[in-house]
Amino acid sequence: MGKRLLITGGTGSFGQAVLNRFIHSDDFSEIRIFSRDEKKQDDLRKKINHPKVTFYIGDVRDESSLRQAMKGVNYVFHAAALKQVPSCEFYPMEALRTNVMGTENVLNAATDAGIERVVVLSTDKAVYPINAMGISKAMAEKVMVAKARLQQLGETVFCATRYGNVMASRGSVIPLFVDQVRMGKPITVTDPCMTRFMMSLDDAVDLVLYAFEHGRNGDIFVQKAPASTVGDLAQALKELFGRPEKQTQVIGTRHGEKLYESLISREEMAHAIDMGGYYRIPADNRDLNYAKYFSEGETDISTLDDYTSHNTRRLNVEQVKSLLLTLDYIKDELHA
Repeated sequence: MGKRLLITGGTGSFGQAVLNRFIHSDDFSEIRIFSRDEKKQDDLRKKINHPKVTFYIGDVRDESSLRQAMKGVNYVFHAAALKQVPSCEFYPMEALRTNVMGTENVLNAATDAGIERVVVLSTDKAVYPINAMGISKAMAEKVMVAKARLQQLGETVFCATRYGNVMASRGSVIPLFVDQVRMGKPITVTDPCMTRFMMSLDDAVDLVLYAFEHGRNGDIFVQKAPASTVGDLAQALKELFGRPEKQTQVIGTRHGEKLYESLISREEMAHAIDMGGYYRIPADNRDLNYAKYFSEGETDISTLDDYTSHNTRRLNVEQVKSLLLTLDYIKDELHA
């Protein structure tokens, strides 16, 4: 019998990308989609119409619904989250319940169900967070690492993957910009100097696979990625859709928005391991008896810099256009 995978938040853009990667492979005999929205589940069921995929309605806030869905499962990819920055600013307790307490429920249920590995999806906003969404995801990471420390040999392995902006995913500005260009409206930009990491869903799924195969308890994997200013991104889209002269309207920073994003803090960079296309941030597994570790002080933190969308490789307009043309979403829109 093949392995079984459960994807929480499986109807979201990230969950669907993982589903699409595995649906035609022999890696899993069953893929379970766990989410709370029956309409999205019904739409996805009709869209894929595949016997390997099964659907479970539930909420990560309800641990009992997770326990039901995890019976017989081998691997869990936890993508369910509240991730819209402005809405989390207005409803921070909802972000806490889903992103923090929901993550704890997933990890507890996974341990009790004897799951082999859980990969938690995190975000660059969890590094030096200034908004409720980022704070809640940072706490979710802390919960994962704390739970990982308690795991015994042979029990469930917990690790996380941390991403920057995934192009054309839910919450990305790219679909908004495309709609504005198509309708002949000015593109609305909060701050043209703002930078964001640029990565595709396929790249992001590669990192999930890497974490499933190589992750140790408490690891956080970070994908290296180039970045672009939002102004250059807007210009690239205008040129791709034949409207280079279209106006860009600066509307000002939204609630909780950052000028640039950090994928790794300088404190984490002190012990991050460069894996080529990724960084691995191992858990700090010291206990609370700090005195015996006095000689292990990290003296080089002051000489390091965090890994941000301001200091990573910066793409120009032509390079952004080339990257955008690799996306199925952009190809479909250009030929629509």
